[in-house]
Amino acid sequence: MGGPDPEVVRAVFKAYDVRGLVPDQIDEPLARATGRAHAQVTGAATVVVGHDMRPSSPGLAAAFAAGATEAGADVVMIGLASTDMLYFASGHLGVPGAMFTASHNPAQYNGIKLCRADAVPLGMESGLADIRDLVVEPRPVSGPAGEVRSVDLLDAYAAHLLELVPLTGARPLTVVVDAGNGMAGHTAPAVFGRLPEGRVALVPMYFELDGTFPNHEANPIEPANLRDLQARVVETGADIGLAFDGDADRCFVVDERGVAVSPSALTALIARRELAKEPGATVIHNLITSRAVPELVRELGGVPVRTRVGHSFIKATMAETDAIFGGEHSGHFYFRDFWRADSGMLAALHALAALSETDRPLSELMAELDPYPLSGEINSEVADTAAVTAAVAAAYDGRDGVTLDRLDGLTVSHADWTFNVRPSNTEPLLRLNAEGRDRAIMERVRDDVLALIRKED
Repeated sequence: MGGPDPEVVRAVFKAYDVRGLVPDQIDEPLARATGRAHAQVTGAATVVVGHDMRPSSPGLAAAFAAGATEAGADVVMIGLASTDMLYFASGHLGVPGAMFTASHNPAQYNGIKLCRADAVPLGMESGLADIRDLVVEPRPVSGPAGEVRSVDLLDAYAAHLLELVPLTGARPLTVVVDAGNGMAGHTAPAVFGRLPEGRVALVPMYFELDGTFPNHEANPIEPANLRDLQARVVETGADIGLAFDGDADRCFVVDERGVAVSPSALTALIARRELAKEPGATVIHNLITSRAVPELVRELGGVPVRTRVGHSFIKATMAETDAIFGGEHSGHFYFRDFWRADSGMLAALHALAALSETDRPLSELMAELDPYPLSGEINSEVADTAAVTAAVAAAYDGRDGVTLDRLDGLTVSHADWTFNVRPSNTEPLLRLNAEGRDRAIMERVRDDVLALIRKED
C-alpha cells in the first residue's frame, strides 16, 4: 500500500509544525499516517485531538484519530477548539495532543500542531523529525486498536483561564473582540459568558466560524486586518479592542483611540502583573522584543532572559529557568501556570484585568510601557540570506559603541538603537526589526539597514 509522497512529507513538516496546501500537500492519508507515527513516537496510551473551523479540519482530525488508534492509542476528540484550548486539554488530561489548524494562513492551507503530554512542544529537534521519518517509512504496529471518544472541555477551559486571571477590578469595561471568523468566535463567548453581569459589555465582530475568512484574513499582525476593529472601537466608545488570529493562540490589542498597542508593551504589562505575584521571578523575552521589557523586569527586581524567536525555544528556556512568563513581539504569550504554553485569551484577560483596576485609559496605561519607537517587522526578498547578513555585519562591526551577536540571525546594538535581521525559516526573506531612543533615530537606522540589505542583494 503506497503511503504519502516522501517529498511532500518533507515539504510540509516545518520547524515547529506541519503545514501546507489542502488537498495537494495535506490530505487525510497524510493525517492518518501522522496520527499513527505520533502515537508511536510519544508512546501514548491516549492522545487528545482538536480542530479549527476550516472546512477540511474535521476530516483531517478524524483521519489522524484513526491512525493513532491503529497504533494502539485511545483518542479523546474535543472537536472545535482554539490551539490554547488543545494545550489546556493536553495539560488537564496529561496526554499528548494534536491540533488541526493553519493558524493565520489563508483558507487553502491546513496543518497540525503537535505536542507531548502537558503541552510540551514537539519541534524538529524534539521528536517532529522522528514522526516525519515514520510517516515516510512506517513501522509496523501490533496489538489491539485503541478507541475514540468525544469530550466537551470548553467550559473547563474557560473556568481554568478565569481562575488564573480573575477580573476583580471594579471598573466595568466595553470590549470589542474581532475573532476574524476564527476560533475566538467559539472560545470568547465561553470565557466572557462566565463573568458576573455588568463586568464586561462584549461587542462581537466576525464571531461566525468560517474557514474561508470572508471579512479579512485572521492575521492581526498585518495592520490592514486591524482596521475594522480600530474603527469599531472608536465608533462604540469602547475601552479596548482585542484581535485574535485564526486559532486564537495570539492576541493583539487596540486602545480606546483605535491605536494598535505594541505586543512588547503588552509583554511588559503582563510581566509587571506576574512579577507582582512572584517577586524576583524570571521573565523570558525574545530578541526582537523592545529593550523596554528587560529594563522593566530588572527595575521590578525580576530576571530577564533573552531567547531566540520561536515557541519551542521559549518553552524550553522557560522550563530550564522556571520562568513565570514569556512574551514574543509576534503576539505569543506564554504562562508557567498554563503548562508553559501560549494563550491569546490569557493575555487578553491580563489586559482586561489591568484596565479594570484603574480609571486611566488604556493609551495612558501603555504609554509608560512603550517608550521606544519600533519599526515593526519589515521583510525583504533576498536570494542569499547568509551573504547579505554577513555584509550587514561587516558594515557595523568595529563601529564605536556597537556590539554584534548572533543568537538568532544578527542583532546589532548601540546605546541609542538596536536592530535584528533574521532569515525566514520557510521563504527567501530577511526580516528586519529596528528600535530607537526616538522615532528619528529608529527611522534612520531602519532606512540605513534596509538600503544595505537591498543594495547587497
